[in-house]
Amino acid sequence: MKSLRTLALTAALVLGLAVAATAATAPNCSKKVNSFDFVVDYSGSMMMQNKQLKMDKVIVAKNVLHRINSAIPALDYNGGLHTITPNGVIIPQGPWDRAAMSAGIDKLKSGFQIFGRMTGMGTGFQEYEPFISSMAAPAAIILVTDGDNNRGTNVVDVVRSMYANQRDLTVHIISLADNPKGEATIKELAALNPNSIVVRGEELATSDAAVERFVLAVFCQEEDVIVLRGVHFAFDSYALDNKAQGILNEAAVLIKANPNKRVILKGWTDYIGSDAYNKVLSQNRANSVKNYLEKQGIPGSRMTAIGCGKSFKYDNHTEEGRYMNRRVEISFD
Repeated sequence: MKSLRTLALTAALVLGLAVAATAATAPNCSKKVNSFDFVVDYSGSMMMQNKQLKMDKVIVAKNVLHRINSAIPALDYNGGLHTITPNGVIIPQGPWDRAAMSAGIDKLKSGFQIFGRMTGMGTGFQEYEPFISSMAAPAAIILVTDGDNNRGTNVVDVVRSMYANQRDLTVHIISLADNPKGEATIKELAALNPNSIVVRGEELATSDAAVERFVLAVFCQEEDVIVLRGVHFAFDSYALDNKAQGILNEAAVLIKANPNKRVILKGWTDYIGSDAYNKVLSQNRANSVKNYLEKQGIPGSRMTAIGCGKSFKYDNHTEEGRYMNRRVEISFD
């Protein structure tokens, strides 16, 4: 069982105007990396349309990076933004600022010439590699690419050499591959490092939960966050069902493994209903979890239940966002 700094439970309550679902969030984060760099493939193929989202792939990349940038924990990371094929520096490595990074991402554009522009990803990475020396280790490169590489040095060989020369570096890949060759290249790149994460750009562009999972995996220590899903409340009730009780039994084991830490239980709601109603509802959710954990042997004196009311962490105008806002968070103090 992993050690734990933050335990996030999502409690979904069936409201009169909503359908129950679950998601999870981790409000605290212990840094996994000290620096990161967004690297965007700017080749001709990235100016072509993504068939699923009906927009140029580089615009998908732009939207995805905005979503990731918005979800990065507010910690003292260093960050940068570069393009390859052709290579360019939009934001050099330095203290990450969310607003400045957002402005830099806005500079990514489409509409460049497509035909006749060969893609030399290997050469692009060779030209990019000197910038890595300015990154504070451990470092993460977040590469957005479709994997096309039809000219010059083999990109897999270049990245393999880059790993040999750079300590504490991981290349994560946001894939917009749309052909078998591009998919194969991305698979080979990911195989160079067992810590490398590959995720589809379309998923990050459309799912808040996918963005959250990616950000947690790249930016936060794995042992600091454990996400438990499936805690439901019946309609207009604070009783925990059998599935929820099983999940909380696991939570109790983790809490008992940290006997010297206080436990904070925070209940949240979405934005449907009045502030007063949701304040009470969120408190009742937190109390339900506290009461159950007490029955599992966690002293009530160790736990504080707080009703936080409405949550705006996720987009309340989408069904998925409301799912993610209806939750109970368990953290250690």
